[in-house]
This record gives sequence, structure tokens and C-alpha cells, in this order.
Amino acid sequence: MYAPFFGLQHAPFSIAPDPRYLFMSERHREALAHLLYGLDAGGGFVLLTGEIGTGKTTVCRCFLEQIPGHCNVAYIFNPKLTVPELLRSICDEFGVAHQANAPGAETVKDGLDPLNAFLLREHAAGRNNVLIIDEAQNLAPDLLEQLRLLTNLETSERKLLQIILIGQPELRTMVAAPELEQLAQRVIARYHLQALSREETRQYIAHRLAVAGLQGPLPFARRALARVHALTGGVPRRINLLCDRALLGAYAAGAREVSDAVVRQAAREVFDVPRGTAAALWHQGKSGRWWFAGLGGLAGATAAGALGWVLGGGPVPAVDAQRKALQAGAPAVAAAPQAAAAARPEPVAAPPTVPAEPATAATAEALTQFLAAQPAAGSPAGWQALAQAWQASLPAQVADPCTWLAPEGLRCYRQRRASLSLLRQLDRPALLALQAAGAADGAQRAVAALLRRLDGDQATLAGVDGAMLQVPVAELALLWRGEIVTLWKAPANLPNGDDAAATAAGAAWLDRQLALAGAAPAGARGVTPEQRRAYIHQFQLNQGLTPDGQAGPMTLMMLNRAAGIQEPRLRSGG
Repeated sequence: MYAPFFGLQHAPFSIAPDPRYLFMSERHREALAHLLYGLDAGGGFVLLTGEIGTGKTTVCRCFLEQIPGHCNVAYIFNPKLTVPELLRSICDEFGVAHQANAPGAETVKDGLDPLNAFLLREHAAGRNNVLIIDEAQNLAPDLLEQLRLLTNLETSERKLLQIILIGQPELRTMVAAPELEQLAQRVIARYHLQALSREETRQYIAHRLAVAGLQGPLPFARRALARVHALTGGVPRRINLLCDRALLGAYAAGAREVSDAVVRQAAREVFDVPRGTAAALWHQGKSGRWWFAGLGGLAGATAAGALGWVLGGGPVPAVDAQRKALQAGAPAVAAAPQAAAAARPEPVAAPPTVPAEPATAATAEALTQFLAAQPAAGSPAGWQALAQAWQASLPAQVADPCTWLAPEGLRCYRQRRASLSLLRQLDRPALLALQAAGAADGAQRAVAALLRRLDGDQATLAGVDGAMLQVPVAELALLWRGEIVTLWKAPANLPNGDDAAATAAGAAWLDRQLALAGAAPAGARGVTPEQRRAYIHQFQLNQGLTPDGQAGPMTLMMLNRAAGIQEPRLRSGG
């Protein structure tokens, strides 16, 4: 309602999750660094705690997107389980088969034995295993003890399972209890996420307004910004609610700037804070937790897609040899170890929830038949369909598709926990792993299907046989758990890793892309690394990406679009 009045294209403080609005403060980055440290620390527990609404879920999702490809991940988001249920859930997340060895319900041993065998196999294959438990303050004492026992699974070199517990401050109190001393001694890293400072609150507000299209100065008076921080305590969720109502109040009054008085009135309406309470919080510079406890979800929490990525490498000898053998008509060489790892099914999160009317029986039947005709996820046929959408050729015998496609100017982007918002932001065909019923026993299997078009609440899938099917997005979301692979155009000599400017050729190409996208002065020469980072930082802000000043794949894909590079699009279906 108020967006056009303030020169905005979108409502900047909606509580609906949107990856464009991701804001990672220094505290969030420190929390993320602690989680990443735990991956290589040899096992044990990592704790991340924080008050309601401080952004724990944001950090967790960013962490999930940055987990290396050699890590298996199990994610438990509802820990109110019994011990056998917990073990079954962990097995299911890791894709470990389990069953009762005697008539009746499964026992703890029925879940523990196959899990232990799986962890040993994965360790022998050079893969790490990570278990993440969200809302961990809800874990019962017997569950915490079982988790501690799981960390006893180890070799002479390291523990076989890394466990990350994420929860509210009560979790710290639980772990500090005398009866959990053994568990506490196995905590290798812990971080308590604090709310935003006054300056970070200002930056957060400015960031969201910039993403929403603001071109001029902030529509908040300096004193109003200070008041927002005092009344919200720097908690992003509360900031969104308060600023949204304050902008609406200024709009209703016909004011182009939000004043201190408008913020105070908005706080009374949103938080039901008495006048005296609001004034006391202003003078004390802090907020009482009691009147915020029931607020809803953190906006932007699913923006982790803006961080997660895997680059396809440049040509390697094994792939070069395979390419020459295939071109000469000889049998393909053996699959590379990394290709075998890439083909292994990845554990995935729960399917995204999209409220919508249920699909009709005819639509459901058509979708069932369509999926039954598709190959297993990770199969060569799926990769060939993806390559074909990019006008590229990919022989069926190729062991490592990403490395094969690199000389053709294409790089891979993989995501194990993507969202529909991320798919819309990427706006390019993507290979999805969808859950389909097995032909014989009805058990689910993961199949590959190419998402070719995404318009509003309708999605168009392309099968490996050329068949096309339009389905409601809501129906698609029920079968999809976040796994995607897509491609993007890049020079064959672009460096691998998270820094496209690591070589002189990569830096020169990046500078040209920034200029073409209007993010840097055209024809600029002698761009310094500091200037380049500043250009990238501003471009990321404008695109709603994490403003870290590094040219990772998400930034490079957005640069391709802004620079006019011709790539297939979901919105046009071309």
C-alpha cells in the first residue's frame, strides 16, 4: 500500500521469507564461522543459541548452503521424539535402511546398528557426517544422553558423527546441568547469537529499503531509527514488524519521513505496549522480552540460497582422456571418484510448504505417470536433459558432467536445500530431484525432472523423453525437497573457488561484467582489488544478495543477467 508513496517497488519489511532481503551482520557471520569450524574439528558437539527472532534459522540455512560436497547432512527440525523415533529419523535423513529384527516395533538397536555401519562406510569413503537438530531446547534428557552416545562412534582418528544443536538460551542451561557433564565436555564450539547493535539496526533497515527499490535517503528520521532499535532490542523479526507499521502510519499521515512519534505509535499498535512502557524502554535503551515472545517468523530466513554453491572444476586429466575416448568412439574410462560421490543421493530437508488448493485427481494422476517415466536422480539421462536446455552436448558415458561442460563455457550450481524463492531468483532451468512412488512396493524413490518454466503458481516440467507437463507449484512442492542442479555461463579459464578475480584473466573478465551490468564505470582501467570489492558489494546490495564483496556463483549469475548474457530463463521458458 505505502510502497509507491516512498518510491519503493516492494514492501520492504514483509515477514514473508524472501532470499533477496538476507542481511548477515558481523554476529551472524561469527556464528556461521563457528558452525563451519565444527565440520573439520573431528566430531563432537557444536552449540548455537540465541533469543527468539535473532536469526538462528538464517545462520543455520546459510550453513547448510556452504557445507562441502563431501559431507552428508541429517536435519531434525522436530526433536520432540522418543529415542527409537530419533534414531529412525536420523537413519531416514541419512538414507539408511532400517527395520525391526524381531516381530514388533523397532528397538534402539535396530536403528543404531545400521546407522553405525553407514557411518563407518562413509568414513572409509572419505565423507563426513553431520547431524543438525533445530529447536534443541526441546530435547528430553534421555535424547541428549542418546546423542552423547552417538558421538562414541569413532575410529582411532576421529569421531564418525558431528552433531550441531541449535536452540534458545535454555539450551545452554540444559547442557550446563551436572547430569550432562559428559556431554558438555564434548562441546568443541559454542556461540550465543546476540541481537543487532544500533548501527547494525540502521544498516539492516537501509539494506531492506535498498532491496525494495529505494533510491534516495532513508525515510526514517535519525531519532526514529534510534527509537526502533530501543523498542525492538535489535531483533530482526521485531524490526520488520515495527518498521512496516511505522511506514504505514507515515503514509496515512501523508508524511515522507517517519518520525519518532510515528514509531512510538506503531509500537503501541504492533506490540500493544503501554505508553509508559515504551518511554521506559527508550530511556533505558533495552527491551523487555515478555512482550515479544509470541511474534512470528523471521523474514528472509530462507535466504540461504544466496550463499550455497558448488562450482564445476576445470578440465582434469581423467575427463580429458574420457572426452578424447568418446570422440574417438572408444569405451568410456572408469568413473572418477568425485563423480561417484556426486551421484550418491544427498540427504534433504523437509519439502517446502506452499498453501494452495489441492490438485485435481486428473492432475495428480498425470503427475504420477509423468514421474514414473523419469530416471533416477543423478542419472546420466537427467544431466543430458539439463545440458540440452543449454544447447550443450553431454555423452551418456560421462563420469563428471560438471567438469565435462566447463570447456564449453558452462559451470554447475548445485543446491541441496533450495527454495521456490531461490528458483525464482535464479530464473533458469534446473534439474530437480522429486519423490515418486515405486512401481512395485509403493516406496518412494528420487527421480530427476527438468523444471523448464515457472510462472506464478504454475510450473512446467520437461521429461527426459521430451514430454512436458504443467503442474501447480503447490503440488510440485510436496514432491520436492530442495535438491537442484543448474548451469550458468562462464569463460572456460575462469578460476575455480569463491574468487573469480584470483587470476589476471578472471579479474579482467569480472571487471568487464561489472561494467556491462552498470555496476562499475565503463572503460575503467587499473581497477584495484578494493575498488572491485566495493563495486561487487554495491551490486550485491542492489540484487538482494549477501553483500560480502566476493564474486561467488550467485553474484556471477546475477551479473550475467544484468550484463545481458543470453541464458535460458524459467520465466520465458526459452
